[in-house]
Parts: sequence; C-alpha cells; structure tokens
Amino acid sequence: MTKLNELAPQEGSTKNRMRVGRGPGSGKGKTAGRGVKGQKARSGVAINGFEGGQMPLHMRMPKRGFNNPFRLEFAEVNLWRLEQAVAAGKLKAGAELGAAELIAAGVLRRELDGVKLLGKGEIKTALKLTVYSATEAAIKAVEAAGGSVTVTKKAKAQAEA
Repeated sequence: MTKLNELAPQEGSTKNRMRVGRGPGSGKGKTAGRGVKGQKARSGVAINGFEGGQMPLHMRMPKRGFNNPFRLEFAEVNLWRLEQAVAAGKLKAGAELGAAELIAAGVLRRELDGVKLLGKGEIKTALKLTVYSATEAAIKAVEAAGGSVTVTKKAKAQAEA
C-alpha cells in the first residue's frame, strides 16, 4: 500500500511547461518562438478575419433574405403525439388542455409564442384543446374523434378591421 507522501503521477504522464525567453541555450530564447517584430510578436493580439486592410471575406459576401424581428415562433404538436400521450396515461380523455397542461404532461418542452396543432397522424380520443392556431385537417380530425379545438389567434379580418 502506498503512502500519501509517496504518491507520484504515472511515468510520462506529465510534461514541464516550456519556459520561453530564457537565453539561446534553451532553444526558445530571444524571440521565444514568435518570429521577429510586428503585431503578432506582441502580446494581446486578436486579429481574426483581418486581411491586411483588404475588405474581409465576410464583408465581401452578399447579404441574403430578411429576418423579421417580429416573427412568431410556435411550439408545434401533432395529433399522433397527443394520442401517444393519452395511451401512456399522461393525458386524460375529455380533459381541457392548454399549453400549461401539455408542458406538464411532457408533450411540449416550452410554449414559445403559442401552440400550433398540426394534423399528422391519427387521434381516436376526444380532447378539448385550446391552442393559438391549428390546421384545418387537425381541427377536422379532433372533431371527428368527438373533441373540440378552440383557436385563440385573432382572425385576419378582425386584425385589419
């Protein structure tokens, strides 16, 4: 059994750090491996993307498209995901479901700007859903299963009036 004062790292597992600027005999004396003079021989240099005064590549490239700062991001949920949660016992049939209930059940991670119901998959359970928006196919499928969908988004006609 080894004693605390006899502990040492494994042979060859550690290296001494390079001590630069300690004379010509060290092999890293004088310029310390930085070459000669100039900005990059000094400390504190950060010239990423600088091309010697020439217009940098990232500025020569054309801009593309438009990023709308007012765009809404939706948490999307498909019908098959709701049916899967009901089968797993995370959602109850006939229960009123909003964003908070879907997050609590683990169907959604976060609400973002609202929940959008999409029509992929099948649903056999009657659910009362309250969502920001929904596709026509999704609404028809939920109503065919005996449920209902309440859409909270303002219609375009209301918004323009």
